[in-house]
Amino acid sequence: MRFGNPQLFPLLFLTPVLALFFWWAQRRKMAVLAQFISVNLAQRLTDSAKKGQVFLKRLFFCLFVLFSTIALMRPMFGERSEMVERRGVDVMIALDVSKSMLAHDHTPNRLERAKHEISKFVGLLRGDRVGLIIFAGESFVQCPLTLDYSALLSFLRPITTDWINVQGTAIAETIHQAINTLDSQSRKHKVLVIVSDGEDHEGNIEEAAREAAQKGLIIHTVGIGSEKGVPIPIRGTGANIRYKTDQSGNVVLTRLNPATLEKIALQTNGRYFHAGPNFDFSLVYEEIETMEKKDFAMTQTSSLEERYQIFMVIALLFLFIQFFISERTKRDSVWKGRFEG
Repeated sequence: MRFGNPQLFPLLFLTPVLALFFWWAQRRKMAVLAQFISVNLAQRLTDSAKKGQVFLKRLFFCLFVLFSTIALMRPMFGERSEMVERRGVDVMIALDVSKSMLAHDHTPNRLERAKHEISKFVGLLRGDRVGLIIFAGESFVQCPLTLDYSALLSFLRPITTDWINVQGTAIAETIHQAINTLDSQSRKHKVLVIVSDGEDHEGNIEEAAREAAQKGLIIHTVGIGSEKGVPIPIRGTGANIRYKTDQSGNVVLTRLNPATLEKIALQTNGRYFHAGPNFDFSLVYEEIETMEKKDFAMTQTSSLEERYQIFMVIALLFLFIQFFISERTKRDSVWKGRFEG
């Protein structure tokens, strides 16, 4: 069994808390009565209240709360399989993981901001195959083209700047990597999204972009960072943070280089986006949505059925029943206190 809203799991503790409250309230009630009258008198005055029925009524209410909470958590079980026809484009995302992506001109840094935006972007895709390349001084395919978006996100989340030891920003090599990975038989339905600060580029980028254009590969580029120049943290936190320095001991500043990224996008009929504080990756998605889609093979998908309805019906049943459980019973005679013989 899986839950659609597992973050609501702590609400399950409401049931034992409620049960403890009922227990405490009953003890408190008897303690207050004991301050004014004797225990025997209190029992005779309240003998119309049946403890068993009171307990049952409160038990059913606790069960109502329990099953309502489970329903809100959206339990899913029972596998359902269906054949789905996929239509979309092939999207390759290239993420810069060079040390300059640790700069703090984005919160918490450029790399984490980029990963967050890419995650949101992948969540928008419908039927498009998506893959992931990471690069610094060299590049490699982190996740091949897939329709399993959750799998790609599992590859994306743990990425750090330590994953590639060779420093630099090998954008040209990354473009060649994407060309080789994407379908070379088709001149359409292919797009590469490069997320980088554009610094320290190596290789002949113009030649790589020209080859991509000839292959029908559209490249959108996302420039992340500021052009003002910020230091690159290398270790430590807070007041103990240390920054990268050159051989002379001067702090090295990293700046966004939009010119290179703009040129790549222009040469391949793509668009350049500057990832400012309010940048939303959905703008890139809108560009991809305008592209002509291709038909992928029919695929069989399996999913778990949502079964929250069962638990909600059970919860409402307990609530309904407890309304008809009376805490008191009718008596044939009424105790008249000291006047009764």
